Amino acid sequence: MDPQVVFETDRLVVRDWADSDGDRVFDIYRRWEVSRWLGADPRVMADRDAAERVIDRWNERNQDTVYGIWAVEEKASGTVAGTVLLVPLPEPTDASGKGEVEVGWHFHPDAWGRGLATESARGAITHGFRSGIGEIYAVVRPDNAASLAVCGRLGMRALGRTSRWYGSELESFVT
Repeated sequence: MDPQVVFETDRLVVRDWADSDGDRVFDIYRRWEVSRWLGADPRVMADRDAAERVIDRWNERNQDTVYGIWAVEEKASGTVAGTVLLVPLPEPTDASGKGEVEVGWHFHPDAWGRGLATESARGAITHGFRSGIGEIYAVVRPDNAASLAVCGRLGMRALGRTSRWYGSELESFVT
C-alpha cells in the first residue's frame, strides 16, 4: 500500500511513512547531531528495529487528517530528507493550555542548508491553517541556531523562553 500524501510543495512530497523508510529513519535518528535537539532527554535511536516501531507509532498518529508526523520526500530524487510534524503540544504543567499546536522538523544532515526544513514547515503551517487551526507554535532549544533561523525564515513571532512544554527551557515562536 502506498503511503498517503498529506501535501506537496514545489520540491517536496509530505506523506505518511512507508515500511521501506526504516533504513532512512534509523540513519536520521541514530545521529547525535540530529537527536541532540529532540525531547527532554535527548538520545540517539539505538537500533534498526526501533525505526520500525517508530514508523508504526507515527503512522498510528497520522490517522487524523490534520495532525501528524510525516516523511518529507524530495520529488527530484525520491529520498526522504527528514520529518515534519504538526501535533498538539503537551498540556503545560500549570494546566493553562489552550490546545496549542506545534510545527517541528528533523532532517538528515545531507539535507541541511537547502531550505527543505523551511519549505516543509511552511507547508505544514499552511495545511494547519487550512484545517482551521488558529495559531501554530514552534519550540526550539536556545542553542539550536539552525532551527531558530528556520523560525525566522517562516516569519514566526518570537515569544521568548518558556518551560511550559517538554520539561525543558525552550525558545517559543508563534504564527
